[in-house]
Amino acid sequence: MSSGARHVTGNVVLARGIQLAALGVISMFLYVATRAAPESGGSVGTIASLGYILLAGTLVSELVAVVRLPHVTGYLLAGIVAGPHVAALIDERSVANLTTVNTLALSLIALEGGAHLRTSTLRQGWKSLSWATLFQSVFVLVCTTIVFLALRPYIPFARTLGGTAALGTALLWGTIAVTRSPSATLGILAETRASGPVMTSTLSLVMTSDVVVVVLLATVMVFARPMIDPTATFSLHDLGDLGHELLGSVALGTTLGIVLAAYTRFVRTQLLLVFLALGFGMSALVAYVRFDSLLAFMVAGFVVQNLSRQGEVFIQAIEETGSIVFVIFFATAGAHLDLGLLRRLWPVALTLAVTRAVITWLASRAAGRFAGDTPMVKRWGWAGLVSQAGLALGVAALIERAFPQLGSGFRALATATVALNEMVGPVLFKVALDRSGESSHTPRNTSPSLPSAETAAAEQDRPAGM
Repeated sequence: MSSGARHVTGNVVLARGIQLAALGVISMFLYVATRAAPESGGSVGTIASLGYILLAGTLVSELVAVVRLPHVTGYLLAGIVAGPHVAALIDERSVANLTTVNTLALSLIALEGGAHLRTSTLRQGWKSLSWATLFQSVFVLVCTTIVFLALRPYIPFARTLGGTAALGTALLWGTIAVTRSPSATLGILAETRASGPVMTSTLSLVMTSDVVVVVLLATVMVFARPMIDPTATFSLHDLGDLGHELLGSVALGTTLGIVLAAYTRFVRTQLLLVFLALGFGMSALVAYVRFDSLLAFMVAGFVVQNLSRQGEVFIQAIEETGSIVFVIFFATAGAHLDLGLLRRLWPVALTLAVTRAVITWLASRAAGRFAGDTPMVKRWGWAGLVSQAGLALGVAALIERAFPQLGSGFRALATATVALNEMVGPVLFKVALDRSGESSHTPRNTSPSLPSAETAAAEQDRPAGM
């Protein structure tokens, strides 16, 4: 090793050590402050918590990069450790308050995801997307339903259910298994700047899966309701609500996309403020009219990309705030993870998570063979479909409200299983992109403000005047 290389390596190690020390000092300060004044909550506590998870998530993401883990994993780890279930640097009230910020995060994630879907790419890969959607929906739904029924004796809330009720519950579980994580997919895309068939096929399938989940959930609930509740009758009313939700979301998203394209074309300034207004104000409107916010914002991004010439400018504007968005979203998600719950349910949750990953792999291989996908897609196309996050938890919460007979056990098991998928999925996807050669060799730094250690080292070695 040359002296210059050793010098750069030494600078990198020094920078990492400084980051670790800074994280320890800040964490200790916050620990003492929260114990000395535990009553200081409210808006002050929320602001302090927001600042801490931004800084801690950024520092931890730099540290885990040493062992080639994705930044998303660092954000999650920072949230888990700082959350109320471990170090309690952030209390439950602050976590709940920060969850409202995720409204902005989800809207930007959906906008960016829709803007990455180009009609030319979809036309070119329609056959692959069609087969993948079929297998990753129907095949995964059926197989995970069977697995849930096989594990029924080991699931506390399910072992007391009758045969018909257990089948209905298993179908609902299968619907949760079909959900993916657009946020994790875009987070890895932002970090790796990957391009190629694996990324394209994964992004297309993950972003369109929201529509599939909405349709599947409404359909399964129609059949599961009389199976779980003997007093309920079969009704197609839910399918009518589904049509209202889908058509309304697409119409609203199209209108919003046209407005955003016009604004980006003729004004273009203060786009961050526009995104803030959309993330909070428009999300509240979408919820009020009972439309699907993720679908509406995804359609809006799709319209800007494909019905105007402002797609690249639009994506660039979102990416300028994307790093902060991903830190807040995943660190808050990590703070939500109840490790005590996971410890109690881990055998069943781990079995469900592993079998879901295996079933996803089988579905990907079958779809790739029917569609004639490239060898890389056949080999690695499944890896980006393991992650789960907010959408899966939202579906679980909706099922809990719709079927109170299941109690809190269904949602608790879903939370534990999603936690495992949330931790492992991004790592698998990054490995897939690295192994397939699609990751950029100069990945964009997704930390909000900190330069990488390698960049800092290069700056120190740069001669004066350059």
